[in-house]
Amino acid sequence: MRTEHDWITTPLTLELLRGALDLERTEHGLLPHRLPARARAQNTDAQLAMAEAQPSGVRLAFRTAATAVELDTLRTKRDYIGAPPRPDGLYDLLVDGRPAGQAATTGGNVLTIDMATWNAELTPGPVGTVRFTGLPEGDKDVEIWLPHNETTELVALRTDAPVEPLRDRGRRVWLHHGSSISQGSDAASPTAIWPAIAASLGGVELINLGMGGSMMLDPFTARTMRDTPADLISVKIGINIVNGDVMRLRAFGPAVHGFLDTIREGHPDTPLLVVSSVHCPIHEDTPGPSAPDLGEIGKGRLRFAAMGDPAEKAAGKLTLGVIREELSRIVRLRAADDPNLHYLDGLDLYGASDAAELPLPDNLHPDAATHRRIGERFGTLAFGPGGPFTEQG
Repeated sequence: MRTEHDWITTPLTLELLRGALDLERTEHGLLPHRLPARARAQNTDAQLAMAEAQPSGVRLAFRTAATAVELDTLRTKRDYIGAPPRPDGLYDLLVDGRPAGQAATTGGNVLTIDMATWNAELTPGPVGTVRFTGLPEGDKDVEIWLPHNETTELVALRTDAPVEPLRDRGRRVWLHHGSSISQGSDAASPTAIWPAIAASLGGVELINLGMGGSMMLDPFTARTMRDTPADLISVKIGINIVNGDVMRLRAFGPAVHGFLDTIREGHPDTPLLVVSSVHCPIHEDTPGPSAPDLGEIGKGRLRFAAMGDPAEKAAGKLTLGVIREELSRIVRLRAADDPNLHYLDGLDLYGASDAAELPLPDNLHPDAATHRRIGERFGTLAFGPGGPFTEQG
């Protein structure tokens, strides 16, 4: 029987994490961030602050002979008033790159959100523990992927054998930025979000800057991407611009150019893929904003509705159809002088026929099966033969 004296506690550092760009020391431990402090200081939006602190794509990665691992964390789980309860965030265990376990924690904070007013109240809770036992004997690569949809403070890491940071496996680094779909909203688990599926198929290391409600072409995010080492870069643009109703066509084109210009300052020749939105029926031809359908919430269901008027397109309001046309035009224009810039139509990842077969349950976000489909298709179109991310040589 193992006692507390058999455990080795290893200090948690950025060297043991992949997919995080910063660590903040908190009252309880360390909070991984997907935006650095300088970018966070320029942000005033609570939605982005919450999303970037949810560790989508972030994983503990180490080499060890341990057969048992314990991780103390403090989660912050969201609870939307009137909507069905959200499932617990999951931790996925990989051993030598293969799935080897899955677990959830207990306790933690609860952030209760009223979607009618967007007021939020935080109820504190205790630290919980995730345990994985029965790992294979001998040295091995261990990864623990943190929940993609819960803020997760790391408190302590215990093992029954020493650990060391996972050595560089010589894989290319893929830096991706997108919306809540890229963050993994409604995916089954952290390794089942579509970017993680695509990264596995492509044999690359993922840095996921998919952030719910927050792909707004923010300059501080562009500067973060400029300054982050990467071998491959993609930006998935569209749905948040529309459902946030944050700009018109006049501002959108220059904003895209500026975002790409900033990335190119740090990555002048890196393969850069611009991806438009997947099919979303409520916003294909109807501008934003979108908002929770309060009638559906009253029935215990969460669904979103488009609040704009299709006639407003004439005044420059944006729809997904308009954005796809503009992104295609911008990439064609720039590609004349930038042969490493590419465009992928999001409808090739999930189009109208897919929506008929696998509709978006809340009218905005894909379910687990659709995440897999999108990830597999991205893997083929981007990493497969002839794709912009195909490994040369």
